[in-house]
Amino acid sequence: MFTIYRVLINFILLISPVILIYRILKKKEDYKRCLEKIGFINKKRNRGKLIWFHGSSVGEILSVIPLIEILEKKKNIKQILLTSNTLSSANVFNKFKLKKTIHQFCPIDSNLVAKKFLNYWKPSSAFFIESEIWPNLIFNIKEKKIPLGLINARITNRSFKKWNKISFFSKYVFNKFDFCLAQNSETKNYLKKLGASNIKKIGNLKFSETSFKNTYSFEKDTKELLNKKKILFAGISTHSSEEIFCANIHLKLKKKYPNGITIIIPRHIHRSNQIKDEIEELGLNVCLHSSKKNKLNKNIDIYLVDTFGETKSFIKVCKIVFLGGSLIKHGGQNPLEAARFGCKVIHGPNIGNFSEVYNLLNKNKISLKINNLNSAKKIIDQNLVNKFSSKQIINKLNTIGKKVLNKNKYEIIKYIE
Repeated sequence: MFTIYRVLINFILLISPVILIYRILKKKEDYKRCLEKIGFINKKRNRGKLIWFHGSSVGEILSVIPLIEILEKKKNIKQILLTSNTLSSANVFNKFKLKKTIHQFCPIDSNLVAKKFLNYWKPSSAFFIESEIWPNLIFNIKEKKIPLGLINARITNRSFKKWNKISFFSKYVFNKFDFCLAQNSETKNYLKKLGASNIKKIGNLKFSETSFKNTYSFEKDTKELLNKKKILFAGISTHSSEEIFCANIHLKLKKKYPNGITIIIPRHIHRSNQIKDEIEELGLNVCLHSSKKNKLNKNIDIYLVDTFGETKSFIKVCKIVFLGGSLIKHGGQNPLEAARFGCKVIHGPNIGNFSEVYNLLNKNKISLKINNLNSAKKIIDQNLVNKFSSKQIINKLNTIGKKVLNKNKYEIIKYIE
């Protein structure tokens, strides 16, 4: 099985230039940095102890930033390498003012590239975030006797079934981790079945929050526009068809709130022009955030955010948020960011990826499930009429976050010092 995997990965490496060019044209890659993904390194490795964190995309990177902020204060750690796979995560990383931490794109999991990567960076310890499992990197890390941990681990039922179909191979991979810190009970059980050991349920790092203070401010034209309108709700991390769902909610609310505006932030912003065209077919006026001239139009219905890293700015000015990935069979998106800003979170039935998080929020009446267009319209309307304050819930979430962060720090430091 491992031989087959290596053959497939080497084939991907062979055709990677074509893939990268295609992704650059689709604005999914940075043409200046895309070669990092095939083993070219453009950052300097400092002398001394370097520790490495790897996460897939924005959510994983944000979850580990509070931990990195703590570790940067340790004198024996000279440098922290943070890798990820997506352009959006690199753009988000650039907003943080970290002193010892650098970002690189994680290379393709080819055995040759993995060896080159590790020989250059020589990490003292490595920590993969959530469900990032790359066999060649893992095997090479263990060959070099580098401590390896899976932190904030999350294994969904769907991914467990896939790994379980190749159980002999999965046990061969998962038992290479020195420790696993699971964010929920389901993951802990799955990890054990997949062959991992030294597993502890610590809680979700996404409850923790960075100490970095962002003003979350808008440019003058955006601020003036939003101040003149009544913000009805925001659709965050929406997937295909969910933008139309949000637009139809707006249509239902428009009669009661003629000066209302709905904010939509799609999960994949490269779809923005297509989304704009689809919503305009409903007879609604759409403004792209990147556009200057359209913001002078007072008759805007939908404000479509087509730029990276500004989600928090928009969440801050909203009171009600619809979390995408929950109407389709995707498993939902993490609602904690919106909850921290005191927003009421509404979601569809498909939230399996964050069931424990939603259970906590549902118990505290900070999130609500919607089943159809009418129920969504009703819930949003009710919360627009009745002012909602979640200050006590926010404080509780912050308390939970600090506990989870401290537990992770305690476990990780064992493998650093």
